[in-house]
Amino acid sequence: MGSILNPVPAKQEDEEEVPNSSTAALLTTKSSSSEDRSKLSTTTVIFISLVLSTCIALSAAAAFAYLFFYNSPNPTTNEVSRSLTELKNPVVLLISSDGFRFGYQYKTDLPNINRLIKNGTEAELGLIPVFPTLTFPNHYSIVTGLYPAYHGDYFTMHSHESKWWLGEPLWETVTNHGLKASTYFWPGSEVKKGSWNCPKDTVLSYFDLDSDDIPSFMTLYFEDPDHQGHQVGPDDPQITEAVIGIDKMIGKLIDGLEKRGIFEDVNVILVGDHGMVGTCDKKLIFLDDLAKWVELPKEWIQSYTPLLAIKPPNNYSTREIVTKMNEGLKSGDVGNGEYLRVYLKEELPTRLHYSASDRIPPIIGLIEEGFKVEQTRSKRQECGGAHGYDNAFFSMRTIFIAHGPRFGRGRKAPSFENVEIYNLVTKILDIEGAPNNGTSSFPQSVLLPNP
Repeated sequence: MGSILNPVPAKQEDEEEVPNSSTAALLTTKSSSSEDRSKLSTTTVIFISLVLSTCIALSAAAAFAYLFFYNSPNPTTNEVSRSLTELKNPVVLLISSDGFRFGYQYKTDLPNINRLIKNGTEAELGLIPVFPTLTFPNHYSIVTGLYPAYHGDYFTMHSHESKWWLGEPLWETVTNHGLKASTYFWPGSEVKKGSWNCPKDTVLSYFDLDSDDIPSFMTLYFEDPDHQGHQVGPDDPQITEAVIGIDKMIGKLIDGLEKRGIFEDVNVILVGDHGMVGTCDKKLIFLDDLAKWVELPKEWIQSYTPLLAIKPPNNYSTREIVTKMNEGLKSGDVGNGEYLRVYLKEELPTRLHYSASDRIPPIIGLIEEGFKVEQTRSKRQECGGAHGYDNAFFSMRTIFIAHGPRFGRGRKAPSFENVEIYNLVTKILDIEGAPNNGTSSFPQSVLLPNP
């Protein structure tokens, strides 16, 4: 929008003319000079004020730029990936600590994990798991780059038949390119797919092989601190002890790699699969309390909590069931009913990516953080921890810490979903990955460029 200009007033016909006399001229000159000095003085003040304001603004901008570029955790540098000194080819070691909630790394001094953070790259506010935030779906999403609706694993490993495990996990991708891979207890690695035949051995022993025989991709899995989290919740001292134990194991791994002179050559990626939140007996919702609106036989329930999954017989209207359930939950007559919302799977929030599969039950209930669903009231009282909730909850976030020649030192990356890790690994190994739900350009935002 252009500036609005005020019109210059036209000279009035009765406006007094300046007398044409020396006295008048003297008076006019004197008056004009005084006005000019006044205008000059005002102009000078305004000019000086503008100059001072500009100088102050420039100084502030320079100070901000200094603070941002020199004290930022992500300084703008020309850092490039570091050359391998001992190994002939890139190696990625992917480590999972089950249930390592983001923030656990601040509970106590963890010298080995902190060493990786200080000299590597960290997701500053944590790694975002896929929904549902459960162990098996997330581990398989990490290695396939697929959301659970596309890789087929939702809750547990019911079968090792490959038909139930869709997508192409990293170990299969690696071996399909003629490279070697090895896993250690990673969920899904027991399934024989493509050229993958499930070899297992201790990780460090592989680094005693000739450089050409060292697997290009390896995984390692720790069941802690998830085990303790379910028993006592995320804030108990037992969690601190479990995290210290994980740090010690990371320390043994680092020590073993250093003794072999290859620590700086290996790309170590430490992740978790999900977070953890405290639960207690006061935060319960009972399906039997909905009997006034709709009967929900336990045979229909495929999962109670923290993801409610219902599959009624085909002769029932799923939409009618959802409508009646939500009516009862909103009535105020169902204990904690306001903390459960039920959906047809195709009407779930699209950000959850949890509808595009016939294997997903038709009715899904989203439970508020820390609440649980059970069938029938009981006098049993327990407190502990759980996960599986909406991945938008911060308590479900976990860690991403990476160290090695392709990762910047002391860098912080914005949070991202774990489906991005697949493309990250294939980029490091310089191989073409299978189609997935990750972003092809994502690795460039985290990895150092090759020189």
